[in-house]
Amino acid sequence: MIDARLKIAYSGFSLDVDLHLPGRGVTALYGHSGSGKTTCLRCIAGLERAEQGFIQVNEEVWQDSERRIFVPPHKRALGYVFQEASLFPHLSVLANLQFGLKRIAKAQRRVDMAQATELLGIGHLLERHPQHLSGGERQRVGIARALLTSPKLLLMDEPLAALDSQRKNEILPYLQRLHDELDIPVLYVSHAQDEVARLADHLVLLSDGKALASGPIGETLARLDLPMAMGDDAGVIIEGQVSAYDADYQLLSLQLPATEMNIRVTHAPMTVGQALRAKVHARDISLSLHDSEASSILNRLPVTVVSEQAADNAAHVLIRLDAGGTPLLARITRFSRDQLGIHPGQHLWAQIKAVAVLA
Repeated sequence: MIDARLKIAYSGFSLDVDLHLPGRGVTALYGHSGSGKTTCLRCIAGLERAEQGFIQVNEEVWQDSERRIFVPPHKRALGYVFQEASLFPHLSVLANLQFGLKRIAKAQRRVDMAQATELLGIGHLLERHPQHLSGGERQRVGIARALLTSPKLLLMDEPLAALDSQRKNEILPYLQRLHDELDIPVLYVSHAQDEVARLADHLVLLSDGKALASGPIGETLARLDLPMAMGDDAGVIIEGQVSAYDADYQLLSLQLPATEMNIRVTHAPMTVGQALRAKVHARDISLSLHDSEASSILNRLPVTVVSEQAADNAAHVLIRLDAGGTPLLARITRFSRDQLGIHPGQHLWAQIKAVAVLA
């Protein structure tokens, strides 16, 4: 577990959070600019000192202001990845990585050079210097260097913010590999919801220095009482298993958890039984009173209406649905709601285009 109780005041901004976070997987600190995400991360790293603070990572206390305990940053077993990789320009990639490796005694090393370079796909870059790397390559080297300190906690402060969409798509699969293959908890700061939805297991929503919500990613994204539900990128996460693959049509079937229901999505081949995460935007779900096979929409799921919330657009409403235990969100017009007579407890059909599911 990671416990962080932090109070810090600046001119025009104050942070006051009490966080109890999982000791494994990826926890995202999410919110708009100025919400306190980076301040939280810097306090946990020891780069800033909270006036009133308690920080414990598993069994290690890094700060306890009441007992006047403050472990300096270089003695905290953590890795820190900034927005810019900050590599030493006069050193090769290999020498930059060796700098991280030398920070930890051999007996305490849990990540070796071969593992780090393979995980980040940078083995062919070792002889190059930073000025001869793309932005995505530099960031992958920076992440590998942080991993080579064998951290007990990895802190990532908007590591994709400085990259264009092409470079982001290049590096995201490597971040997913870290999530899947390393047992190192990660605190990941971002203001991009789709990025968070792809990587995080747990979500902390910050606003004006306060934590509005903290919980598993799937349940938290589906909450209608949070600002995230109002944005154009609002949606839910489905974590299922591959149940079939149609090579002729390049369509993958994803079975929803604890149910026989499946959704189909355009995707590269995957093995049956593999886990897969998908995001379904609220704007991409339509609702119907009846099932109809005479449609180009491949995914038609029986759902129950749970609740309704006014949207940020006066013409729209947000409907929370239950699909056999999996929450869904639908953004529809108030006109459609009234025409269908939508109300809590009603049984409907949710329709989702296969091309709209992000997997």
